[in-house]
Amino acid sequence: MVKFGLQFKANLENVTNVRPLGEDFRWFLKLKCGNCGEVPDKWQYVTLMESVPLKGGRGSASMVQKCKLCARENSIDILRDTITPYNASDNEKFKTMVQFECRGLEPVDFQPQAGFAAEGAETGTPFPEVNLLEKDWNDYDDKAKESVGIYEVTHRFIKC
Repeated sequence: MVKFGLQFKANLENVTNVRPLGEDFRWFLKLKCGNCGEVPDKWQYVTLMESVPLKGGRGSASMVQKCKLCARENSIDILRDTITPYNASDNEKFKTMVQFECRGLEPVDFQPQAGFAAEGAETGTPFPEVNLLEKDWNDYDDKAKESVGIYEVTHRFIKC
């Protein structure tokens, strides 16, 4: 079992508390088989809502999959207590937003999509529908009368 941290980095304009919203938030990942090195072309997602029992009664995971190349059964689990918001104080620095416990898999890519939320840095104005698929997002904070945005979104994985 290996833990991997997904580190997030962005340029925040007048927003803070960027976070995945809800138990049904989908973490879109590309996962490499630790046995044969196969990386499927398709994005796969894991959510907190899904829990699959592991063979032999060894607990459960967010996703269990069989490698199409070597047929090995692998799993990945989201560590709920590690989900952390990205704040204005983290601006343009890598910060671990979530950790995954992996058995036979290694996350190699992440695609942010819809389902993020943020709030105005000064006003606390909620922005509940932040879509980071284009790696940039912007809106307008009526209370502060200023533009808000999340730009140059990037990521990396680290072993924890």
